[in-house]
Amino acid sequence: MKNLIRVLLVLLGLALSWSALAGEAKPLAEDPVVEQRMIKIAEEMRCLVCQNESLAGSHAALAEDLRQEIREQIRQGKSNQEVMDFMVARYGDFVRYRPPVKPTTWLLWFGPFLLLALGLAVLVGVLRHRTRTPASAPLSAEQKQHAEALLRDQP
Repeated sequence: MKNLIRVLLVLLGLALSWSALAGEAKPLAEDPVVEQRMIKIAEEMRCLVCQNESLAGSHAALAEDLRQEIREQIRQGKSNQEVMDFMVARYGDFVRYRPPVKPTTWLLWFGPFLLLALGLAVLVGVLRHRTRTPASAPLSAEQKQHAEALLRDQP
């Protein structure tokens, strides 16, 4: 029992010492204004590695490099639109979560609707074909005799 109390006291002392060593979180950037603008821009961009996550929320190494590039451009005095244009020029419209509607992005915008329409057309075609096909034609006299002969020959 004494050993258990000693172990608990040691663990309690360790826990208290770790909390005493904990400091305040470091700021994300030297300039909070730059960081806020970077986050606002990065939320509008897709992570090129994850593809289904925003650049602001991704933990991929490339995402961190791209966020650093955005910070540098903000420090150079570029507007949000200029930063976005730079990233689109470098990586294409795919980097944007909402790419502009233009001939090169029509497939991104209208592709899902085309696939849905195609799926519905195939479904309607299959259902129509099923209703037109007769359930089963009656057997002819010759087919009945052949079936009965096969059944009689069974062991």
